[in-house]
Amino acid sequence: MFLPISLPVIGGILLKHFKDWDTRPLSAFSLYILSPALIFHTLLHAEITWTDVTSTFWFSILNLIALWALAEIISRIFGLGAPEKAGLTLVSTFTNCVNYGLPLVLLAFGQLGLDKASVYVIGQMIIVNTVGIFFAARSEFTVKNAMLSVFRMPTIYAAVIAVIMRSSGISLPDALDGGVSMMATGYSPIVLAILGAQMLRPKGDTAPWQSNVRKAFWAGLVVRLVAAPILAWLILKALQVEGTLFPVLLILASMPTAVNAVILAEQFGASPQFVSRCILWTTAVSMVFLPIMIVMSS
Repeated sequence: MFLPISLPVIGGILLKHFKDWDTRPLSAFSLYILSPALIFHTLLHAEITWTDVTSTFWFSILNLIALWALAEIISRIFGLGAPEKAGLTLVSTFTNCVNYGLPLVLLAFGQLGLDKASVYVIGQMIIVNTVGIFFAARSEFTVKNAMLSVFRMPTIYAAVIAVIMRSSGISLPDALDGGVSMMATGYSPIVLAILGAQMLRPKGDTAPWQSNVRKAFWAGLVVRLVAAPILAWLILKALQVEGTLFPVLLILASMPTAVNAVILAEQFGASPQFVSRCILWTTAVSMVFLPIMIVMSS
């Protein structure tokens, strides 16, 4: 199952190692062009119901609160400092559901799974750019800046336009729809190659280990790889989520730590050293346990 996904990841690793590949231009292309195209095309043609939307909404909120609370408890038990506490919260609560999750869901559950995943992914984009900033820098958090960061994301506008068109019964001309579909198709291999390059040399990985950083690192691994899937399963059961939506949300909530976490950690001094290491190791380990989860939850 993971062979199709691993090939572009390996390609990204090789490009980074032998050519010192600068992923920034292609990252911008995927963020501002390919990702909006994927969300727009998916939402425009998605087979989703109002029940899917409400279930996804409540799951996202409850799962976020549960992981936040767990990170707070662990931080107090281990006596972590403010930077490590903020970093652990980022590692615990935000997953790589876009760059890694969407291609995996599409491969494992087909177009129906991708349709249902789109609602969760859009919600996570909003949460990362609002609550994520709050987690990373509570003293510097402003509602205005958080909301502005959301509205700078073209994916949000693509989602709004798709919802308006769908509710109004408006459809794209076949030629234009085909072009959008082609861009959406190009999203997965490109972002997986970027992910591979980012895995090879995480920022801050050469920094010396410190006691608080070591504690936060191991706590982050346990939360993301063990506690997060268990909590997600319990919440989905409590909400009585069924059908394809159940494994899709479970897998997306069990993804490795989001790459965006280290961006926020670097910007606000939330111990980027251990956050970047958690991204690397949770991504590597996920390639072993996620196939097992997919089989067990399907």
